[in-house]
Amino acid sequence: MATYVTLLKYTDQGIKAIKEGPSRLEKARQALKSMGGEVRSFHLVQGRYDAPNDEVVAKFALAVGSQGNVRSETMRAFNEEEYRRIVSGLP
Repeated sequence: MATYVTLLKYTDQGIKAIKEGPSRLEKARQALKSMGGEVRSFHLVQGRYDAPNDEVVAKFALAVGSQGNVRSETMRAFNEEEYRRIVSGLP
């Protein structure tokens, strides 16, 4: 089975109802399963490439970008457990 990474961005409607996000994730997981697929991993992203800290990310992006062969967009990824904790702590 192939693996796909999909970047989904919140709409205005989605961010207004962010507290419903975990239940929407479960519905999406079930919908994909009913089609024969599987959500293998979920991440809430924030910044650039995964790294021990922001300085390493900046150095890497600058070093790779300075070679002139690629442009990058990096995002901080929160795993599903972290995502649920973040959403559950919202006022």
